[in-house]
Amino acid sequence: MIQRTSRASLGGEWDMASHYPTISGHIVAIGGAEDKTSELAILRRVFELAPKDNAEVAIIATASSIPEQLLPCYEAAFTRLGASQVHALEIQDRQQAADPETVRLIQRSGVIFLTGGDQLRLTNIFGGTATLRAIRESLRAGAVVAGTSAGAAAMPSTMIYNGAAADALRKGAVNMSFGLGIVRGMVIDSHFLERGRFTRLMEVGASNPEQLGVGIGENAAVIVHPNRILEAIGPGHVIIIDSRDLASSNIAELAMGEPVAVEHMILHAMVSGHGYDIDSRRYLVAEELSAILAGSHGNEHT
Repeated sequence: MIQRTSRASLGGEWDMASHYPTISGHIVAIGGAEDKTSELAILRRVFELAPKDNAEVAIIATASSIPEQLLPCYEAAFTRLGASQVHALEIQDRQQAADPETVRLIQRSGVIFLTGGDQLRLTNIFGGTATLRAIRESLRAGAVVAGTSAGAAAMPSTMIYNGAAADALRKGAVNMSFGLGIVRGMVIDSHFLERGRFTRLMEVGASNPEQLGVGIGENAAVIVHPNRILEAIGPGHVIIIDSRDLASSNIAELAMGEPVAVEHMILHAMVSGHGYDIDSRRYLVAEELSAILAGSHGNEHT
């Protein structure tokens, strides 16, 4: 069960125990290994979601142990897509995360992109800092916040940071912690099909059925629209594991390491153009998704 933490650790109004503020921007979670050199389909969609009057991009490589290799790839990709400026931000410690110049560059960017690596580096370095507050405030104001691999996994209020994919449907097999609190009501797992991580999200769903499990395959992504509609994009799959109507589970009675039983856990496999309503827990085929989004677009490039 998620317990209330201090306001300081979560950035004021983003306290998980209070209501979440309304956001105007989009969140894009990418499963990893997205195309960065050819068609750039997913990165192109990220850029197109930015406010029409803001083509600046901030790339945050904090999660990565090799930022000097990653940053040039993303700089080249977003420059090719038409970014007016690309701010390459390594941010390797909490002092840098508190730097006013770093905060200023994030505040002026229409796209804020978190690279892959280790999600614990993101939460350890950003938790409670001015940089994290700036990211959340920019999202509220209309910016796009996107993350790939670890950058996607760290975005929810609760994140997975460890747990072997094999035989993960055992009590305590999946390690979870507080995430960045950028998106609520879901837990995200990346490289989902390629690394066989189905049982990781099943264990999460048994532990807290209220949390929607979102497993994102490589070169696939999910957009979280401001109206809390999910949209799958890219050539890969987005897997939804919905435990809200779970009929029963034995997890509360088990000792650590014992196998978990679940009854009536619902799974959906989304492809590009299909969607999901987070609040009503309803799958949306392409025609339904298009109809819903047609009336809500207004802050995107055409």
